[in-house]
Amino acid sequence: MATMKSLIGLINKIQRACTVLGDHGGEGMSLWEALPTVAVVGGQSSGKSSVLESVVGRDFLPRGSGIVTRRPLVLQLHKTDEGTTEYAEFLHAPRKKFTDFAAVRKEIEDETDRITGKSKQISNKPIQLSIYSPNVVNLTLIDLPGLTKVAVEGQPDSIVQDIENMVRSYVEKPNCIILAISPANQDIATSDAIKLAREVDPTGERTFGVATKLDIMDKGTDCLDVLEGRSYRLQHPWVGIVNRSQADINKRVDMIAARRKEREYFETSPEYGHLASRMGSEYLAKLLSQHLETVIRQKIPSIVALINKSIDEINAELDRIGRPIAVDSGAQLYTILELCRAFDRVFKEHLDGGRPGGDRIYGVFDHQLPAALKKLPFDRHLSTRNVQKVVSEADGYQPHLIAPEQGYRRLIVGSISYFKGPAEATVDAVHFVLKELVRKSISETEELKRFPTLASDIAAAANEALERFRDESRKTVLRLVDMESSYLTVEFFRKLHLEPEKEKPNQRNAPPPNADIHSDNHFRKIGSNVSAYINMVCDTLRISLPKAVVYCQVREAKRSLLNFFYAQVGRKEKEKLGAMLDEDPQLMERRGTLAKRLELYKQARDDIDAVAWK
Repeated sequence: MATMKSLIGLINKIQRACTVLGDHGGEGMSLWEALPTVAVVGGQSSGKSSVLESVVGRDFLPRGSGIVTRRPLVLQLHKTDEGTTEYAEFLHAPRKKFTDFAAVRKEIEDETDRITGKSKQISNKPIQLSIYSPNVVNLTLIDLPGLTKVAVEGQPDSIVQDIENMVRSYVEKPNCIILAISPANQDIATSDAIKLAREVDPTGERTFGVATKLDIMDKGTDCLDVLEGRSYRLQHPWVGIVNRSQADINKRVDMIAARRKEREYFETSPEYGHLASRMGSEYLAKLLSQHLETVIRQKIPSIVALINKSIDEINAELDRIGRPIAVDSGAQLYTILELCRAFDRVFKEHLDGGRPGGDRIYGVFDHQLPAALKKLPFDRHLSTRNVQKVVSEADGYQPHLIAPEQGYRRLIVGSISYFKGPAEATVDAVHFVLKELVRKSISETEELKRFPTLASDIAAAANEALERFRDESRKTVLRLVDMESSYLTVEFFRKLHLEPEKEKPNQRNAPPPNADIHSDNHFRKIGSNVSAYINMVCDTLRISLPKAVVYCQVREAKRSLLNFFYAQVGRKEKEKLGAMLDEDPQLMERRGTLAKRLELYKQARDDIDAVAWK
């Protein structure tokens, strides 16, 4: 069987580690909550401080009027070998040993003020204090602010409820042992500690009752009904305590001497002499330590089960956020390339339809391009007046004889030039969609979230590649437009002349066609012919422009978005590769915390296995 020292000492060690790592809760029960603790509860001036100091054997707690304990004090007692020096350590100052317990009191006051200020406010952030002494038993106690009924000057009206809520948050935990402190010179029915303990532990199986100030009860009265369990029965025996008098406190009477004086009081007391063997602060400490050891042993299976569950959860989260990467350059390069491929997969899913976004490119071709083509100002360019102007300027000083070929060519080339605007706008619209898909793909690639520097580098390289694809696409679509201008489809106009004109009733005696070459009808006919040709070109470009854009931008983005980046990465030195894998500081901190917590849980499990079943 494990010794009491080893088992409770182990729990103290685990509790301290939990506090260091902030493992006080979250979803489900934390390890801290699963470990049994003793919470000291009592009203103001009930003698809580005196009980704790008697258990420790040292005068170290702040004293004064009103609310003195304004933050929970987690007090871990570690029994050391006889003859060793007593000292104390605070969790917030781990490398500093306090051998002067007056300095311990001062540090508790100062650390309280660091959080709450010089006001009389309270805070639920605990102070962690460990005391190593041959005069204590292995035990963990939590000193909580004293319950009160009235707010004093400088305190908010909610202070009464705030304190009760804080105390309740500790004592309602099923693994908390309640040490309910009640002054013997007050009616036990009015005890704040007993009232709260009854609410959270109605069966009394977790509650130890302590009656203080037995020596200052009114003459002729005693506390036997309480101590013998007749006034309020608990499953554990009540313990009476004789507090140090204020005169003893002022004279700084040695706590060891105070313990001896307390023993003498009970041994010589006519009322309590028969209970002397189970009265006093020394007995209380041993009783609590023995009970705590029993509870710990009972809770070991559930504690180990919680530890195993927590280990599995931490491993799962580490797998999700990524394990630490290797330090050699080959592994780093491999990691970078794998992350690039992960991004590339997400990007292609957007383009090919596995994820939303690629359909917007089709929208550019099916809606934006046709709408832009319809808005081109051909009506203005091929108006009768403009056609006459262009044709006339094309003929120079000699009018055309049959067909104004130069005029036709100028009108057609001028009209085709309008297609450059929609062509370039289509290129830019698809470029914008591709850039947005790169941004979304970066954010949706889970593996990249831990490496913001690499994510930024990939985004920059991808956008740089898209710029190159856009430039090439712009050149290509403008070539397509220029190709339509460079060689006109002659057959189109030959067909116009071969088509027999429908004879109108009044045309039988009409003048020959070349007789009205300067009439509006003539220029309207030219404009109509050119418009028909431009419509044919428009239909061609409506089909060929999307093909060019897809070929130069979309296809290249799928095939070679990061090719240039791969070549650059392959030439980088180890230091630069490491810089690219510089993780998000918050994620690194999170992984570090998880790793420490995982180490804590594994060590706790091993330690429990090592001592629990001996």
